[in-house]
Amino acid sequence: MPYTMIVALAIHIVSAVIWVGGMFFAYSVLRPSMGTLEHAPDRLRLWRAVFARFFRYVIIEIVLLLGSGYWMIFMEYGGFGAVGLHVHIMNLTGLLMMALFAHLWFAEWSKFRRFVDEEDFPAAGARLNRIRMIVATNLGLGWITIIIGATGRYWG
Repeated sequence: MPYTMIVALAIHIVSAVIWVGGMFFAYSVLRPSMGTLEHAPDRLRLWRAVFARFFRYVIIEIVLLLGSGYWMIFMEYGGFGAVGLHVHIMNLTGLLMMALFAHLWFAEWSKFRRFVDEEDFPAAGARLNRIRMIVATNLGLGWITIIIGATGRYWG
């Protein structure tokens, strides 16, 4: 395996782990733990701070996933015609995840951030619920994508 392929694959895997692992942590660990904060405004402010940091990483990981993935497909394998079905499915699920994140970023996150900053906590809570649903959907897609990426080369 050429050195460039090893580097691209490592970048691709680490970027996926950071994005999906971050969603798993936020959804499965942080979210249930938020109940220990007594006041809803405190929870919403903490979510705002967490998302502000995590979403910056997600943007970086998306760029790295796209760059490394398409590098491997076009520079190492010779294009989509030369890769297996699992790569096509991974590409599709990855693009769906990115589209959902774009909606989250441009619609839900921007409104949530504004509502928290304006201390309109009922409206922020409603936006947080929408963000939660998008994260849950993306987390499921992320698991599917990881499983396909890890097992696809062994399909019939």
